[in-house]
Amino acid sequence: MRRFTEQSVMITGATGGIGVAVCRRLAEEGAALVVTDVDEDACRLAVDSLTDPGRHLALALDVTDEGQWRSVVAMVEARGAGLAALINNAGIGSLATVEEETIDRWNQVVAVDQTGVWLGMKHAGALVERSGGGSIVNVCSILGTVGGFGNSVAYHAAKGAVRSMTKSAALHWATRGVRVNSLHPGFIGTDPLLQRFEGTERYRRMLDGTPMGRLGSADEVAAVVAFLASSDSSYMTGSEVYADGGWTAQ
Repeated sequence: MRRFTEQSVMITGATGGIGVAVCRRLAEEGAALVVTDVDEDACRLAVDSLTDPGRHLALALDVTDEGQWRSVVAMVEARGAGLAALINNAGIGSLATVEEETIDRWNQVVAVDQTGVWLGMKHAGALVERSGGGSIVNVCSILGTVGGFGNSVAYHAAKGAVRSMTKSAALHWATRGVRVNSLHPGFIGTDPLLQRFEGTERYRRMLDGTPMGRLGSADEVAAVVAFLASSDSSYMTGSEVYADGGWTAQ
């Protein structure tokens, strides 16, 4: 299946577990990717592993830095291919509770997970509109909707904001050709951030709380991203899409 046919798609946080899987899936479907993350060398390595690597662009991007967003979007626009989709995937976490969290870590998580998404929509989303329209996919989390394990308060706060920002942006662009949807993965077993919990009580609770009885894979998340980024989801905007093995159905 090739749903993109040389269309340009930008992804943030592209060198992590889900990011790598999304890049691979979109490249296989014909997209010309703008692969971004804080480490440009890691982005180049990611590009080298993709289908037809010469079609893709690797750029360093700190999603918390508005100046870098302006520069990256200007470089993408200068290529002349426009931008058909933005995948806001960059994110970090914290396990601290409401009482344990520090102001410095809170600000860091919110800067990456919330402000970074807003800056992406503001700058790259505007390029999607100038390019004739397309899709923005904000990778959120089930923890933007439910309370999880009663910790990770900064992450919950940031992802909850992404959930509602998505709806606001969807209404903003509703008649202007840009669709904005949020994707809420559950616990993804191939994510290196979760692998360290294997064999722990937290890992058991992840499994026990998932009705399908297993963790998800990054490839399963990437498949949903590909759908939302493509014209196959042309009548969807402001939607929350859950890939969580049934966690939020309870």
